[in-house]
Amino acid sequence: MAHRLAAPLGVAAALAAAAVYIGAVDPNEPGHYPACPLLRHTGLYCPGCGGLRGVHALAHGDLATALGANALAVVGYTAFAVFWAVWLARALRPAPAAPARAPRPGHWWALGGVVLVFTVLRNLPFGSALIP
Repeated sequence: MAHRLAAPLGVAAALAAAAVYIGAVDPNEPGHYPACPLLRHTGLYCPGCGGLRGVHALAHGDLATALGANALAVVGYTAFAVFWAVWLARALRPAPAAPARAPRPGHWWALGGVVLVFTVLRNLPFGSALIP
C-alpha cells in the first residue's frame, strides 16, 4: 500500500511546501516573484494573475481576499483539493480500485471556455471586480 500512497502524499508535500513559502514571502511586495509577462508587456490580466496573492491570502485564512485576488484560481484550488482527496481515498483502498475515469474532451473544452470567459471579462471595464 505504501507505494500507492507515495504519489498523492508526494504531491501534497510539494504543494504544502509551496504554500508555506508563498504564505511566508508576500507576493504583494515587489521583488520576490517575477511579474506576469502578459501584464507587463500588454497591460492585460492573464487568468493566473493574482493567483499567488490568492494562495498567500488563503495561507493566512483570508478567503475574501483570496477570492478578490483571483476567484477562478480559488475555485481551481478547491477542485484540485477534492480530486486529490478522491485520489488519496482510492490509494488507501486495500483492493485495486476501478480505474479512474479520465476527463472527456468536452470537459477540457468546457474548462477552456470558462477560463477564456473569465480572462476576457476581467479585462473589460465592467469586469474590474475580477482583477487583482
